[in-house]
Amino acid sequence: MQQTQMKIEARTSTGKGISRKLRAAGRIPGVVYGRGMEPVPVSLEPKALSTAIAGEGGINNLITLQGGGSLDQTVVIVADIQRDALKGTAEHVDLHLVNMNEKVRVNVPVSLKGTAAGVKEGGLLDFAHHTLHVECLPGCIPEHIEIAIDDIKIGHSIHVKDITLPAGVKCLDNPKTQIVGVLGKVKEEEAPAAEA
Repeated sequence: MQQTQMKIEARTSTGKGISRKLRAAGRIPGVVYGRGMEPVPVSLEPKALSTAIAGEGGINNLITLQGGGSLDQTVVIVADIQRDALKGTAEHVDLHLVNMNEKVRVNVPVSLKGTAAGVKEGGLLDFAHHTLHVECLPGCIPEHIEIAIDDIKIGHSIHVKDITLPAGVKCLDNPKTQIVGVLGKVKEEEAPAAEA
């Protein structure tokens, strides 16, 4: 898992008015929280957040905080980013303090490798589940979970129970959940009959 750094500033004032002023000044309000600690209000620059969650790991990147008083050099993960509905810009960020010896639950993207045999035969790929909800130690969070799909034929699929996860990673999704499959092609002779 990728590890990045991000500069933050602790803030003493909270509330909607303060948050608006921070956004007007080009900063994002946020909060750092975790087990056994009082939530700490912080602020950060949008560019710092973008850099910290860049790369394949995205919001699952482990981030070492710089600044913020007692938070300096602590490790967090982005728990949530609230975005402006129209602009898509970050309005608020929740940072969760992680203990490297305690398991966390995160969503990890699924990456498909290869071309399904059924697609080559004219079938349609049905990629139904793009992320998996997993539990593991922070240092074991995979950037993605790769699934080879070369052998999937028309009418067949791969479910959660069929995939091999990296060591130390447990999937919390229903084992029967379909991740990817190949749908059959519509028979050409049926089309004229439907028109008639």
